[in-house]
Amino acid sequence: MSLLYASLLILSFFLTYFIKNYYIKNAILEKVNERSSHTVPTPHGGGIAIAVTWFVGIIYLELTSQIESNLFYALMVGSIISIVSFFDDIYELSPKIRLVAQTIVAFGGLFFLGGFNSLEFGLFNIENQIITNIFAFLLIIWFINLYNFLDGINGYAGSEALFLSVAGFMLFGGEHFVVLAVAVLGFLYWNFGNAKIFMGDVGSTLLGYNVAIFTIYYTNQNATNLWVWIILFGVFWFDATWTLLQRKLNHEKLSQAHKKHAYQRLTQAGWSHFKVTNYAIILNIALLALVYFIPNIALSFILATLLLIIGMRFVNNQKKFE
Repeated sequence: MSLLYASLLILSFFLTYFIKNYYIKNAILEKVNERSSHTVPTPHGGGIAIAVTWFVGIIYLELTSQIESNLFYALMVGSIISIVSFFDDIYELSPKIRLVAQTIVAFGGLFFLGGFNSLEFGLFNIENQIITNIFAFLLIIWFINLYNFLDGINGYAGSEALFLSVAGFMLFGGEHFVVLAVAVLGFLYWNFGNAKIFMGDVGSTLLGYNVAIFTIYYTNQNATNLWVWIILFGVFWFDATWTLLQRKLNHEKLSQAHKKHAYQRLTQAGWSHFKVTNYAIILNIALLALVYFIPNIALSFILATLLLIIGMRFVNNQKKFE
């Protein structure tokens, strides 16, 4: 297996390198706009390397019976969102086309997972399949989009995916987590710090979809695992949801581009991309520690929420939400 992971890491590394050079040669670059956190046009197809390496890896796992078939097929549905996002990166597809693609993959993922069994809220459970599957459908759509929203500075989205892969493997096992880790790691070499290439929607939407599928799959095994994944993914979903609600309260047009996420406000306050990403990694490790060392998931969730609120207040002190 070590040979497999080494091969996938090399594949991701060199694919990213060749894509970077091809995009530069053909001037396929991410333009600087009002939402950008970068100042120089940069190639943005690095997510292709992540996607290709990821799908090659999980296909191998399926052929060697190292992944549950329902999980495999649900994850393979993510190829649809990657392909659509690839064209979106180049041609800027309309929001309607993107939403249709997201709807298709959400239905497809839920179909192969056999739906979403139940929602556990401690004092009561919801097992009505209409309600649980509507929740799961919306969760997939939201995770796809919020991951895309939070992919804005060097190393940020990639390091989050690497963290979730390592955390997932520590808590649940599963070779698919290792495959995802090495697929992202090969890309991160070129993206962390002074980025030579960006992930693009082709990578960020796939990663958001994968997190949603992992959340549903493991929650179907044990209802409390929903809260485990909510905690682990806290840095991203809390920032995206908090920012969305704040913009709604400010009566802003939600479809309009902005730079109000926590990581964006920190860079506006003078923080480097490297510093913001490393602080996010430290916060992620703290969230993992809560899940890993505290057996009571309700207590873990409460402490995680308090930690995230404190983190957001710290960001507000650095740069107010305006």
